[in-house]
Amino acid sequence: MTIEWGWFPDHIDEMTRLTTDHLSTALSAVFFGLLIALPLAVIAHRVRPLRGFVLGLSNILYTIPSIALFVLLLPVTGLTRTTAVAGITAYTLVVLVRNTVEGLDAVPAKAREASTAMGAKPLRTLLTVELPLALPVIMAGVRVATVMSISLVSVASYIGQGGLGQLFTDGFQRNFPTPVIAGVALTLLLALVADAALVTVQWLATPWTHKRGA
Repeated sequence: MTIEWGWFPDHIDEMTRLTTDHLSTALSAVFFGLLIALPLAVIAHRVRPLRGFVLGLSNILYTIPSIALFVLLLPVTGLTRTTAVAGITAYTLVVLVRNTVEGLDAVPAKAREASTAMGAKPLRTLLTVELPLALPVIMAGVRVATVMSISLVSVASYIGQGGLGQLFTDGFQRNFPTPVIAGVALTLLLALVADAALVTVQWLATPWTHKRGA
């Protein structure tokens, strides 16, 4: 397999654009996934009879093949970036909902009781006590969902919205491996950088977790 190194400087603008599109699609999916997952997880945590239904629903969405899900969305959203974001958002829910539920479950009962004893309402307890204490577990889910989303964006090249996946398609169609290698390398780099950034965010947002060992 021969790599045409001269291809890279000639396609810097294209790679930059596709990388930006790829990251934007992945992060949008994780963002909307969190908006959906947080209230669902709170419901599953507070209303135990609904836990199995909520977790089961997210698991069912995850079992649908990605291309099939994009096809199902096409009549509604068409060949647009919205289709890619909506489809990938559905896949993030299985990780985000479960991790948020597990994080809330792990909050010590004494912390909730102390907040209630101080006169805090349930919503305030959730926002100021439960979610902050559950944040390490939630962030672990966000990291997995982000890396997974970055990987799945490439599949959306099937509908013309695949970011760096367009390089895969171009390379395979022309039997030209150079853009394929570039797409794989940039996708891996995006995943590594995004994960490192989220680790830093988690470290800054949860100072109590790393002060224990100080």
